Amino acid sequence: MDTPEAPELPRVVLLEGASNVRDLGGYRAGDGRQVRFGMVFRSASLARLTPADQQRLATLGLRSICDFRGRRERARAPSRLKVLRGVSVHSLPIEPRVGASLGDIVATGRATGEDVLAVLRSAYLAYVGDHAASYRGLFQLLLQPGLAPLLFHCSAGKDRTGFGAALILAALGVSWDQIMADYLATNRLWEADSELARGLPPEIAEPLLRVHPELLSAAFDEIRGRFGSLEHYFATMLGLDRAARARLQDRLLV
Repeated sequence: MDTPEAPELPRVVLLEGASNVRDLGGYRAGDGRQVRFGMVFRSASLARLTPADQQRLATLGLRSICDFRGRRERARAPSRLKVLRGVSVHSLPIEPRVGASLGDIVATGRATGEDVLAVLRSAYLAYVGDHAASYRGLFQLLLQPGLAPLLFHCSAGKDRTGFGAALILAALGVSWDQIMADYLATNRLWEADSELARGLPPEIAEPLLRVHPELLSAAFDEIRGRFGSLEHYFATMLGLDRAARARLQDRLLV
C-alpha cells in the first residue's frame, strides 16, 4: 500500500477553537512531484476561533476562504475572521440533508448504525452530482491567480470538506491510498462536536461522528459509474479539462 511520504502527514495547524485544520501539502503525485505546502488548507468550522487562532491563521498568508456550510449554518455560527485582513470569503453552500433524514429514522425508534451510514451514503452521492457546482467553484478559485493560499471548510470538516479534499488530491494525481489516508485522518484529528449528536443514542451518534472509507469509495464509484472516468467528470462537471488540470497541477505541485 502506498503511504504518504512522511510520517507527519497531514501537517496540522493547531488551533484552540477549531480542529481538523491541516495543510493538503506533502502528498506525492504520480508524476513524482509533490503537493506544495502552504497553498491549500482544509478545516472544520471557524466559528469559535480565538484571537490567538486568528493571528495564527494570519501567518498562513490566506487570500481566500471557501465556506461549504448552508445558509442557516452560517447564520447560526458565523466565522470569526476579524483579524484576517485581505482575505476574501466565498460562500459555496452545500445545504446539509443528513440532520432531517436522521430525525426521520430516529423517530421510528428502530434506527441502527447501518441506517446512519445509509443516510450519509446518500449525502456523498449527492455531492457528486447535485452539489458539483460548489466544488466547481472551489476549483475555479484555485485556478485564479492571486487567490491562494486558500482554506475550505464546512461545519465538521469531515464530509463535504473531506470529499472536496479528495477531489483536489485526485485532480493533482495523488494515489488513492494517500487520498484515503488524508480522508481518514479526520478520525484522529477532529474533536467531535457534541451538538451534532446531541440527544442521539450511542449506536446512532458513534457512526455519525466519524468518517468511513466506504462512503468516499462509494462517491468515487458513483463518479466512474455515471461519468465513465474521473477525467470526464473533472472536465464536464468541475471545469477541469486537460489544460485546466495541467494548470492546476503546475500551480499546486512542485
